[in-house]
Amino acid sequence: MKTIFHPHGFDGQRTNLRPLTAALLLGAALTGWADAGKLVIRGSNTFGEELAPQLANEYKKEHNDVTFDLEFKGTTYGFGALATRNCNIAAASRPITTNETALIKSFDVELTDHVIGEYSVAVVVNANNPVGNLTPAQVRDLFTGAVTNWKAVGGPDAPVHTAIRNLISGTYLGFQELAMDRKAYAADAKSFPSYAAINAAVAQDPNAIGYCSFDLMKQAGVKAVSIGGVAPGATAVNSGAYPYTRMLRLYTVKDDTASAAEDFVAFVESKRGQEVLTRAGFVPHP
Repeated sequence: MKTIFHPHGFDGQRTNLRPLTAALLLGAALTGWADAGKLVIRGSNTFGEELAPQLANEYKKEHNDVTFDLEFKGTTYGFGALATRNCNIAAASRPITTNETALIKSFDVELTDHVIGEYSVAVVVNANNPVGNLTPAQVRDLFTGAVTNWKAVGGPDAPVHTAIRNLISGTYLGFQELAMDRKAYAADAKSFPSYAAINAAVAQDPNAIGYCSFDLMKQAGVKAVSIGGVAPGATAVNSGAYPYTRMLRLYTVKDDTASAAEDFVAFVESKRGQEVLTRAGFVPHP
């Protein structure tokens, strides 16, 4: 399986015409509309960083004649490639904007929107930390460094140590957008290459706070805190009560009947595909 993967930042909610136009021009400069035996997927790093390869590998177990070409530079990039018919599927971690819709229509392309699940992040502290609930404002202030002592949020008189994903991770920017009002991380925050590494650091440090996917939030040595009284979990996410979450979508071109795009999307939406999504730490679509 040929896989091209370039990790870039998490997709923001705001999209203006200039970067979108650039993405569409970049898409137009690409060559080659995918054939029936090849699936080209572009777009959101939130989908692409870990979930896309896992789904592709599972799909190929029964479709070994299909090859994948994966590249993830953000939701807007995916829309640009799809509008110019340089990919079969665009992965998005936010709804399509009015500007994107208008520009895509200018290419005489009609899209189909498939909701496949939700990306959610749990905030974790050391298992021995007495703090079990934080307000969104407290989470923001802890990670930005505005609060530097646990005493300010009902914890012990001890310094706050923040553990975060590294700069190339989609979650580095994603958590800033979801939980930090896009403010900068604390200057002394320590970065880690994975959620598992964050959890290991938090488990070893009684004064640490970090974040992870839902599948890792019950690991030994850490505990997930409630946000505004709402505990992280699938029910809270699906009801809209849990704040640190974002819906994942796959977009296809309506007349792309010659490729395996619709079959792959159907697989992702199936019980088997949703199990892959759950194992990767995402919340399946109800």
